[in-house]
Amino acid sequence: MAMDKDRVKGAATRTGGKMKQAAGDLTGDTKMQTEGKMDQAKGKAQNAMGSIKDTLKK
Repeated sequence: MAMDKDRVKGAATRTGGKMKQAAGDLTGDTKMQTEGKMDQAKGKAQNAMGSIKDTLKK
């Protein structure tokens, strides 16, 4: 059984957010740090939605 596409997108968004936050940490850019944290939260929520969909498919 394949994973729901929301889980894949959520993981990608979360990883991108971690990278954005790390770049903000290195440069001292608080806006980029905040955007990275928001992207991570969005990715986590999207991943959770995909997990729920996967559970319902079973």
